[in-house]
Amino acid sequence: MKSPKILPWIAKKAGISEELALKLWRRAVGEAEYLTGKSEGSEFWGLAVERFLSVVEDEAGTLSTNKLSPAPQLTWMWRHQTRMSLLSLMAAQNAYRYWQNTWGDMTGQKKAA
Repeated sequence: MKSPKILPWIAKKAGISEELALKLWRRAVGEAEYLTGKSEGSEFWGLAVERFLSVVEDEAGTLSTNKLSPAPQLTWMWRHQTRMSLLSLMAAQNAYRYWQNTWGDMTGQKKAA
């Protein structure tokens, strides 16, 4: 399995080595596969990235105790992006339902009891 291209950037931001980040990625993928029972699909990849960022933050937290500056938190970015993408999907679904109901009302179709 290929690692994500953003892995070196996350490793640099968290203050860990790329080798450690790759190990953490493989661990997160294994956990996601175990939890979802799949190795593909949006649920699997979403959980894999979420677990990876969580593990990286934990690792960066243990490493930053020796340093003066704390490592930045990365999961907020992933959660914010997920929320924003879900909002657009919800808006599209609501618009579809609105037009479906309007069309049904205009054509006078009766709903089954």
